[in-house]
Amino acid sequence: MKSIRKTALIIGVFSFFVLGSISYAKEKTEPIDYVNPYMGNISHLLFPTYPTVHLPNGMLRVYPERKDFTSDLCHGLPIAVTSHRGASAFNLSPVCGLNEGISSVQDYSYDREKISPYHYQVYLDENNILVDFAPSYQSGIYTFTYEGAVNSQVILNTRNGYLFVDNEGIGGCQYLDDKTTIYLFMESDCEAISKGGLQNGIMNSACQRVDGENAAMVFDYGSCKKITLRYGISFISIEQAKKNLRREIHTYDIDKVAETGRKIWNETLGKIEIKGGTDDQKVIFYTSLYRTYERMINISEDGSYYSAFDNQIHMDGGIPFYTDDWIWDTYRAVHPLRILIEPEKERAMVSSFIRMAQQSPNGWMPTFPEITGDSHRMNGNHAVATIWDAYCKGITDIDLEQAYKACKGAITEKTLLPWQKGPLTELDSFYQQYGYFPALHPGEEETCLGVHGFERRQAISVMLGNCYDNWCLAQIAHTFGYNDEYEQFMKIAYSYHNVYNAETGFFHPRDNKGDFIYPFDYRFSGGMGARDYYGENNGWIYRWDVQHNPADLIALMGGREKFIDNLNQTFREPIGEAKFSFYSHLPDHTGNVGQFSMANEPCLHIPYLYNYAGQPWMTQKRIRSLMRQWFRNDLMGVPGDEDGGGMSAFVVFSAMGFYPVTPGSPTYNIGSPLFNHVRIALGNGKTFEIIAENCSDENKYIQSAMLNGKPWNKPWFEHKDIMKGGKLELVMGNKANRLWGAALEAAPPSAEPLASTSH
Repeated sequence: MKSIRKTALIIGVFSFFVLGSISYAKEKTEPIDYVNPYMGNISHLLFPTYPTVHLPNGMLRVYPERKDFTSDLCHGLPIAVTSHRGASAFNLSPVCGLNEGISSVQDYSYDREKISPYHYQVYLDENNILVDFAPSYQSGIYTFTYEGAVNSQVILNTRNGYLFVDNEGIGGCQYLDDKTTIYLFMESDCEAISKGGLQNGIMNSACQRVDGENAAMVFDYGSCKKITLRYGISFISIEQAKKNLRREIHTYDIDKVAETGRKIWNETLGKIEIKGGTDDQKVIFYTSLYRTYERMINISEDGSYYSAFDNQIHMDGGIPFYTDDWIWDTYRAVHPLRILIEPEKERAMVSSFIRMAQQSPNGWMPTFPEITGDSHRMNGNHAVATIWDAYCKGITDIDLEQAYKACKGAITEKTLLPWQKGPLTELDSFYQQYGYFPALHPGEEETCLGVHGFERRQAISVMLGNCYDNWCLAQIAHTFGYNDEYEQFMKIAYSYHNVYNAETGFFHPRDNKGDFIYPFDYRFSGGMGARDYYGENNGWIYRWDVQHNPADLIALMGGREKFIDNLNQTFREPIGEAKFSFYSHLPDHTGNVGQFSMANEPCLHIPYLYNYAGQPWMTQKRIRSLMRQWFRNDLMGVPGDEDGGGMSAFVVFSAMGFYPVTPGSPTYNIGSPLFNHVRIALGNGKTFEIIAENCSDENKYIQSAMLNGKPWNKPWFEHKDIMKGGKLELVMGNKANRLWGAALEAAPPSAEPLASTSH
């Protein structure tokens, strides 16, 4: 997801810049040594990746605060930030003496930066200060080494809150909004010779508390050359922040904290072992796996958590509470990956969704939960896909009945309009009556007051997403035997038929009179980001947005041969304008191969669709080409916004050799693995292995396969095939075996057909 307004809480962000590539401290012998946080730090067009320092799903996350790798200065050392791409909080600025008018947040030149997931180091070269950092889950530790300073000082800033000092240490808070607050407790190994509020660049030692906008305090450590600060954060209280620190960090030795973090990361990344491939491929794989652990974050603190959904503190009952999830992006592959390797975490995350709904005034399932509540970004209500996917794959110890009620409410009582959270509008009522979401003609004035001024109606994309959500909801209804509701939701799940233009083979917007809108260009119609009709991507991409029913899409297009022709043309159709013009219309539509966009989440399943039409060898070819073209071990090695792990999880799955095309279906499509041997430690104590004999850059085509010791001639397998422990054995070659997996009966399953699908 690519909008500048997509934000999510990042805790404890460093403000440094990168001047070099990653430096490995030792020979790359463990998974953590293959992680390159700099991969993708220069964006192709919009947002880069961020080299985040954190523990897996930890509440405290840090990264250099900058636009991307090319930025020239770092803005202080923030230890908390209110959003993924927003302003920081609790900013630290080590200085060598105050001067009149000095800012409470310093801009630094820097050099010799080194980043790993568990350790950060940088040299502030114009100030001659060496900075080290290591994280824990809810606490962190800095060390500042002053070289040649007359006196060593640290400025602590809060953007909007208060700070104070007492006999125990430093406390404070920042208000993230009018309901949510982040708290801080900090202490040092070195006693300050003086301390006080910063006023007009001068320390006022009589002032031991500061309040308000950009309130700051100064701590003067005199001639002390090395200062270590350790701190805890909390969403409950300053006292809880102190408890979090004391529980996690018991030393001022930063190396010990970093070594603990290294061990945790190795254990986490080691859940998937790979052999074969190149070093670059291993770096791409483990870097992508590391990025899937940045969200969601566990905000339980000693069994309690603050919920922004009702602004109360709750006991977690032994199930940690997680938040900060970009569900529009993550339901596709991040959550399915966790089901395999972190089922207990996924159970807690799904349970957290249910608790969020129960704590919300309207009882609706969240769409984009952040630390400050449900921001309802993008479109759709895809938490239902995450919940049903977990349940149908064996995570059944959740309150599915409550989940069903909350998902049903979000889908049937809340407007489908993108970036809006409110009651049904006249457009929703129209959809319910006539079976499609009405669109406007170019230049036609908007009539619905609920429509977002920039995001527009997105008539086709919201409808296609809703079809998929209703299919997921129908499966839950079927589980409970709610037959009438099952039929109701399944009918809506097929309503994409009502906007399919058989003459063109595209999903085409219709006006409120039922007429297709003409003239129409599936590349450029719809304004900025095609948002009048689609969303961030154009009609060529949403042509394939029927994740729950590729078989029916094949039928709509006139059969397998025509379906394949249309798929191929997606990758071959020119962008139609000069690049500067194309991207001025569609800035999120990067990573192009023809009209296909590797850089945006609605595209991730598309190369696997050949499996449904009898050409698995083309899926194998496409996946290998796309992985080689767009994912590289360098600063521009990610084609678009990484989006909460959404794109990274695609890389992890595809490199292993399979992918969950339809979350909510306990099945996986087979692609083309990058490695000779992959061993996945499933969360139930069993292992699943993929062995690819003769696998290489050239040998990308499957010649034959065995699944659990039996010949396998299908380009897919079921979740149950692997969860008891299993093995997929592939023989690879440099020429396509066009017969393997090509039979009609070998196609992956799709949604069950309906006798009637029109309204």
